[in-house]
Amino acid sequence: MTTTVGLSAPKTKGRSALKTLPGLLISAFFLWYTFKGISFAQIRALRLVSPLWILGVLGFTAASYSLRCVRWTRMMRSTGARFGVCARVLMTSLAANNILPLRIGDIMRVFTYAEDLGTSPSVILSTVILEKLLDIFILVILFVATMGSLATHRYKVIAYSSLAVSSVGLLVLLFGARLLLPRITALFQRFPGNAKVAKLEHWIVLAFDATARLGVVGSAVLLLQSAVVWTCEGMIFASALKLFGIPTDWIAPWLAVSFANLSYLVPSSPGAIGPFELAVKSSLVSHGAASSQAALFGLALHAWLLVSVTGAGGVIFLIHRARIHNHTPLLEEIETLPEEMP
Repeated sequence: MTTTVGLSAPKTKGRSALKTLPGLLISAFFLWYTFKGISFAQIRALRLVSPLWILGVLGFTAASYSLRCVRWTRMMRSTGARFGVCARVLMTSLAANNILPLRIGDIMRVFTYAEDLGTSPSVILSTVILEKLLDIFILVILFVATMGSLATHRYKVIAYSSLAVSSVGLLVLLFGARLLLPRITALFQRFPGNAKVAKLEHWIVLAFDATARLGVVGSAVLLLQSAVVWTCEGMIFASALKLFGIPTDWIAPWLAVSFANLSYLVPSSPGAIGPFELAVKSSLVSHGAASSQAALFGLALHAWLLVSVTGAGGVIFLIHRARIHNHTPLLEEIETLPEEMP
């Protein structure tokens, strides 16, 4: 399914800046709440205890993001897009998401690079939706399996119920999309002229269309790849804990990686600065780490992830622009983008 998506008129810089202010205030509050009561002496006390584990942090970071590129290339296989192009576009979009507001990196992936990928924006958007669904599904599984004392009985019931519903939904999406897509389209045709229903149909059909092109085997491979991606991500946390010598049990890094990445769902500044640190701190403290160590660890690890991913994506972006002799200022290009996904 392909649709033509129009571009909305860009807003003024003043209004765009005003729109980002609430997110910055939310991040500031989370940072204050995370680090209140931590002294400068406690900050200086954080040391690299086992430097050899730097190799683990570096290796699993490279593996995690390389595998993300492999996974998205598989999603884009029906378009004929090559790995090199998919990797460049994905890493550029991740870097942009870390430094620009309103998930502009995802919007750039859908609209700016459609020509590079040789397909329409709606096809790219369908893979972005599927990518987010797979990531959230794996993260929810990890969180439910490791949350332990972090959640009360009521929240555990909500978490298990959410996992059950999302599991059934994702399995139907991955393995029944080809059979269900015509029926879903026919169902929505019973409600013509309703803008909200049309919008809902657009998003649902895009998600089903992406998985229908993959088939059952392709969907199973994607699910496996997603599990491996987040295993590598968890090993970044585990390696970093060894690097700093923070005493926790084996569950702590897996709870931290799930909770920290789910914190990106909280509206805040680009890169989820603030919610990420609090999520990591809460996870590690619930498994034996000292409060000050856990907070500083979250900040240090988040800084590494932001710098490494943004740096890699930024270098790739600049090299490509130099190669194609694109001298248009980036902010001018961004102003031509729609403000949100269609």
